[in-house]
Amino acid sequence: MKKTARIAAVAAIAALALTACGDREDNGDEGSDNNSPTATTTEESSPTDAGTQYTDFKACMVSDSGGFDDKSFNQTSHDGLEAAAEKYGVQTSEAESSDPSQFADNIQRLVDEGCNQITTVGFLLGDATEAAAKKAKNVDFAIVDFAYEKPPANLKGLTFNTAEPSFLAGYVAAAKSESGVVGTFGGLNIPTVTIFMTGFVQGVEYYNEENGAAVEVLGWDVEAGDGSFTNDFEDKTAGQSLAQTMIDNGADVIFPVAGPAGLGGLQAAQDADAWGIWVDTDGCVSAAEYCDSLLTSVVKGMDVAVEQAIVDSASGQFNNEVYTGTLENGGVSLAPYGPEADIDEELSGKVEELKQMIIDGEITVG
Repeated sequence: MKKTARIAAVAAIAALALTACGDREDNGDEGSDNNSPTATTTEESSPTDAGTQYTDFKACMVSDSGGFDDKSFNQTSHDGLEAAAEKYGVQTSEAESSDPSQFADNIQRLVDEGCNQITTVGFLLGDATEAAAKKAKNVDFAIVDFAYEKPPANLKGLTFNTAEPSFLAGYVAAAKSESGVVGTFGGLNIPTVTIFMTGFVQGVEYYNEENGAAVEVLGWDVEAGDGSFTNDFEDKTAGQSLAQTMIDNGADVIFPVAGPAGLGGLQAAQDADAWGIWVDTDGCVSAAEYCDSLLTSVVKGMDVAVEQAIVDSASGQFNNEVYTGTLENGGVSLAPYGPEADIDEELSGKVEELKQMIIDGEITVG
């Protein structure tokens, strides 16, 4: 179905893929040279200029149960903590969770360590973070993937409208599918997971309407609010099994939204010579072993948002207004297309057109 060059020269292409992945962050023009979408940034969403040092300030982080090496949202958020330390000299500490029962204790341990600011990572930490913020009013808190209707003054939600780039990914998936079937699955049936899946389905549906096609999506029913889930974010075997079932039912594109469990989906896609689409970060950087099987990735700029929240706290500019990353402000995006995705100029141009239509409000997603 694809990757004939890989069959001819596996080792050479693997080396090229890794090289391309290494260059993705450094070469801002690579996306345009390959007709790939590029993330945009704005002054508003960029952290304070490096130079000012906050060496007496301690920024800390608590992970979700996936841990900081999940190649997904925990790892990307942690990159923001590390960037703040490198650029601004802040002290850091962290607590890695392996089970939700540890969330409250991990947050309290960091409070007791004297952290000035604590970022918690993930929707599931919502209640524990709010309780801690109400108790430790002298500590600034930020939480990735959660927002509150009435947050305490020292608690900021960092949210991302990932339905927007997922819509674009769904359109690309439908355009590249040869079988007319694509699949998606999640870790848990929670809003920060299903927002990806809903956008993906809507992108496929838009492709069908525009092209008189009938590409089917396995794994998520938007109206019923139900679909396929591994029921955790850690079990790679469960992710691989779910993806394999979809592939057995004809899917030739897999879109896992399940943290480390989703890596099993990429493995199944790679083994079956199907396509994968990664989430949260550029998979060709964070999961380079699957780069040659990726069409693209749906990226959340969690590192930038986390870094900004830390700097705002250190500089006395912290507030509890919810941050929402969008295509318009560059907080979410599509990564450059995979090195073997073979996205032609017509499809690349259409994706850019759809992106602008979403930004302009001509297409409503989610």
